[in-house]
Amino acid sequence: MQPPGTDIERAERLREVFQGLYEINKRIPIIVEGRRDVLALRKIGLVGDIIALHGGKRFYEFCEDIAERFHRVILLMDWDEKGDTIHRNVAEHLKGMWEEFSAFREVIRLLCQKDIKDIEGIPVLLERLAGADVTVGEPEEGEGFKGDI
Repeated sequence: MQPPGTDIERAERLREVFQGLYEINKRIPIIVEGRRDVLALRKIGLVGDIIALHGGKRFYEFCEDIAERFHRVILLMDWDEKGDTIHRNVAEHLKGMWEEFSAFREVIRLLCQKDIKDIEGIPVLLERLAGADVTVGEPEEGEGFKGDI
């Protein structure tokens, strides 16, 4: 058993958070800042709708489109200064649609913030902490979670 606070323990906690996110993302879309964030979440195994904010629409049009298409969303912006600003703006425009899922961003931020400040860095951080690739989701036949967690 690893002592509390080890890299393996952090990787396991992150994997658990992303496993929960995986299950919810099957039904609820995730909004991220950009294309690299989408790719990072796909790399760790998320399969539901992941929508990049910077997809060519103006901010107001983007929020209006999301409000028309979905009843609930998960906001997963970076936790740097720019990401915090974007998060506040999107949160204000999509009030009532995201709050029940706010813990995901906060827990991920707390578990990652001493190493990274963005979503796109998560796969590399998980790999470094666990010593191997870490994926979430439903394992393929003959496959489990990658890594010794």
